[in-house]
Amino acid sequence: MINASLKQLSAALAEKKISSVELTQLYLDRIAALNPTLNAFVTLDAERSLAQAKAADAMLAAGHAQPLTGIPLAQKDIFCATGWRTTCGSKMLENFIAPYDAHVIQQFNQAGAVNLGKTNMDEFAMGSSNETSYFGAVRNPWNTNAVPGGSSGGAASAVAARLCAAATGTDTGGSIRQPAALCGISGIKPTYGTVSRYGMIAFASSLDQAGPMARSAEDCALMLNVMTGFDERDSTSLQREKEDYTRDLNQPLAGLRIGLPKEFFAAGLDNDVAECVQAAIAEYQKLGAVVVDISLPNSRLAVPVYYVLAPAEASSNLSRFDGVRYGYRAPDYTDLTDMYEKSRAQGFGAEVKRRIMIGTYVLSHGYYDAYYLQAQKIRRLIAQDFAAAFTQCDVIMGPTSPSTAFNLGEKGDDPVQMYLSDIYTIAVNLAGLPGMSIPAGFGKNGLPVGLQLIGDYFKEAQMLNAAHQYQQATDWHQRAPQHI
Repeated sequence: MINASLKQLSAALAEKKISSVELTQLYLDRIAALNPTLNAFVTLDAERSLAQAKAADAMLAAGHAQPLTGIPLAQKDIFCATGWRTTCGSKMLENFIAPYDAHVIQQFNQAGAVNLGKTNMDEFAMGSSNETSYFGAVRNPWNTNAVPGGSSGGAASAVAARLCAAATGTDTGGSIRQPAALCGISGIKPTYGTVSRYGMIAFASSLDQAGPMARSAEDCALMLNVMTGFDERDSTSLQREKEDYTRDLNQPLAGLRIGLPKEFFAAGLDNDVAECVQAAIAEYQKLGAVVVDISLPNSRLAVPVYYVLAPAEASSNLSRFDGVRYGYRAPDYTDLTDMYEKSRAQGFGAEVKRRIMIGTYVLSHGYYDAYYLQAQKIRRLIAQDFAAAFTQCDVIMGPTSPSTAFNLGEKGDDPVQMYLSDIYTIAVNLAGLPGMSIPAGFGKNGLPVGLQLIGDYFKEAQMLNAAHQYQQATDWHQRAPQHI
């Protein structure tokens, strides 16, 4: 059962081949056995999960089942869930019990899905390796000395190790796609605004977007069907009709125009990753797609633009964690100012402090125009580059990450090198476009390589179709870590 797709699990539950309680217990047993090594989950509540499974079995018995009813899923620990500890990977929220459900959690509860637990993540989603978590680093199930990517590394590791059927993640600069690539799974960041951010602890509000992480594009489509939808509680939620993202999965790819940006295949890309991506493009050509050379000239500026805008928004969003209303409060202080300073100094980790400091600096008087305003102008140019490219092609493809997973601790002392691991993903967030990563082979070290697909606004169904057709022709997405 642990290698079954969401559709297969749904059929097995409907046909009474297994109950949701039995399936949930199967995953809980795997988590108990493997999580001490992987550190993918930070919060579990077996009693609560099994109660949800029992309720799902009742829905199934009554004939009220939906496609994900009774299926055990993992939730990134950035989503508030009533009664569940919600930490965002930080000491600041170590003991915070959410009093309400995020919109995404509500949607899965209404669909009858089972919450297996909360997955580990980089602190406040700030990181590319899942090493900044207060609860310790997550390990990659393909090589436990390697990082799983971040910030949704716990979700990626859990899906790859078959600790859950699928999981939720969030993507601010590549935090679904990059860990999906490094762990050999599929993950999609939808168009900004299609999934509500209500109850999702904010990092950078104009960039954050929730999305699914699963083993295949088809599974991602089924998850996205549940996650999307207008939410009046989120001012950035788009008022659109619900879509069925599985509707085009079986369309042939004849005539699909694939844009290959020359900037994605320049210096800095490891040869083994480039070879896997080129082989994937060749497979697409066999399936009837045509290749178009394109350029995204301002994409080289995406990383510096992101590390002005994202910290600026983080500085504002994280100001609410002051030791007064909720969250960590320093035990010893002399006055109110001392309490603020000590609570924030002790409650936040080094990477979060670094980004708050950068963000406060670029927003300060005398630097706002020189940095923040300029970055916003370049952001517009990056979006215009994509708009021009989509007049020539239907889908843009390239590597998700410039390398396969690096070792734990390898880039910890060099933040800039760590930031560059998101060089191919960040521009998508700056433009608000949908993007996804799917498995496309293995590098010379035996670790997974991800192929990135980028679609035009609201073209998730087309992008998922392209991914699904590739996965029908290859089996990279079915490979599992050998020792797991």
